[in-house]
Order: sequence, then structure tokens, then C-alpha cells
Amino acid sequence: MIFPVGDDNVEGGHPPVLSYGFLLLNVGVFLFQNSLPKGTQAAFVETWGAIPYEIAQGVDLQTLVTSIFLHGSWLHLLTNMLYLWIFADNIEAVVGSGRFLIFYLFGGMVAGLAQVVFNPLSGMPCVGASGAIAAVMGAYVVMFPGSRIKMLFILLLIIFYIPSWIFLGVWFLQQTLAGLEVLGMSSKDAGGIAWWAHIGGFLFGLAMGIYFRSRYHTTRIRLH
Repeated sequence: MIFPVGDDNVEGGHPPVLSYGFLLLNVGVFLFQNSLPKGTQAAFVETWGAIPYEIAQGVDLQTLVTSIFLHGSWLHLLTNMLYLWIFADNIEAVVGSGRFLIFYLFGGMVAGLAQVVFNPLSGMPCVGASGAIAAVMGAYVVMFPGSRIKMLFILLLIIFYIPSWIFLGVWFLQQTLAGLEVLGMSSKDAGGIAWWAHIGGFLFGLAMGIYFRSRYHTTRIRLH
């Protein structure tokens, strides 16, 4: 099994207060969610998760934000937090915490709306930070194309590096192929994964990455 464990970091810049703050917030919300009685946990997710059918009817629009901080399992949480930890700090270091906050939340909302557009009849709550993190990843590949992703081959305990544009390009291709495959399926048939939230978030991130790159001259930023 191969998975990312780090990247080349920006030297200096703004401290990644929100990047790590969001990580702690997500863990805290998940711990609270799991401390609830079993029946209450389901109601909690129903209340604060983003349900595409309701969003399409203009109901509970606030869940486009609250759903970003909910997760369905420890594996779901840990995977998202790993990607948040790897990719978010460089962007916040360049654009600052205030701009990163707006970008992250809007990325999550755009991702949620993309899922609604492609699956408007679903009554299954969508939860997870993956749409917002996909936006972070989209911006990252534009802002730091020369960055390297540190990969771990866990069976042999081997560390190696690959260019960020290859890692993120393959990731986006996988999401796109999966999204096209599940078009027209029910949420149950699709396995409950919001592929179009990933795609929509990543495309939003690409657009914002182009803006950030031109505004903050990321080509001059040193990585180490």
C-alpha cells in the first residue's frame, strides 16, 4: 500500500494556524459525534449533514458549511486529515489565514453544490471535509507545481518522492472516472461517496490557484 505522508514546505510566510486549527476542529467534532448515544448520532448527522434533495429545494443551506466538519468513520476522518495536513499549510503560508478561511469554506460549499447538481434527488446526508480539501489540492497543484509529495510504501517501509502535479493529476483523474461511472446511479449504488463534490471542489481550487499564483507570485516562493 502506498500513500502520501508529506510534501515540500514553504519557507517562512504566514503560520498555518487555520490549517492545523481545522484539523483539530474536525477531530473534536468527530469525538463529540461519537460520544453521543447511537440513535442520537444518526440524528446529528441528519441535522448537520448536507442532504442534496433538501439543498436542491432551498432548505437547510447552512449544512453546506456544517457538513464540512462531520465524518462518517475514523478511516474517513484520518484520510481527510492526512490530506489537509499535507496540502493546506503551504497555501495558508502564502495567502494568509483570513483569505485561506474564505477559500476553504467556499471550496467546501462549491463542492457540496456540485454534488447536489449531479445527484439532486439523493436523501443521503453528505459529510466530510473532502470537498474543501479537494479545493485545497486544486489550488496546490497550480501554486506549487515544483513541489514534491513524499510517499510511503508501507510494505517495504520505503520513502520516495513524486512531483505534486503527477500525484494530484492521477488523483483527479480517478475522481473524474468514478464520477462519470456513477452518473445516473442512486447514492446507494454509488457507494455513498460524493465523487462530484471532489471534482467540483478541485476545479474551484484550480481557478483560485490561478488567481493566487498571479496575485502572490508563488513562482518566487522557496520550498524546502
